[in-house]
Amino acid sequence: MMYDQTRAQQPADQPSGPAERRSPAPKPLLPSDGQDKVVQRLRHALNTFADTPREALEEAESAYDEVTAQLVDALAERRRVLRAEWQDGDPGAQPEELRLALRQYREIIQRLLHV
Repeated sequence: MMYDQTRAQQPADQPSGPAERRSPAPKPLLPSDGQDKVVQRLRHALNTFADTPREALEEAESAYDEVTAQLVDALAERRRVLRAEWQDGDPGAQPEELRLALRQYREIIQRLLHV
């Protein structure tokens, strides 16, 4: 199988084959329960700003710290799982399996660049 530069440069959101057209949407970077908690804390900060602006900003900063820590943890876990799939697996992994792993890395990186 030869390297297809045109196919490799296609945006991740454009399917290039039948198997890719059926692939599910990418998983959220953060679990929804973690997102909900941070959103509630941010809403609380916004709603209390008029009465206690300094405390509201401290709450918003704390929510920011929490979500960035969750994101770092989630990305590290996703990397661990993805790496285990291609590196710790069969040394004779098929090019298609490796291509799919590369595609997953590309999708994650593109999502991070558009945050």
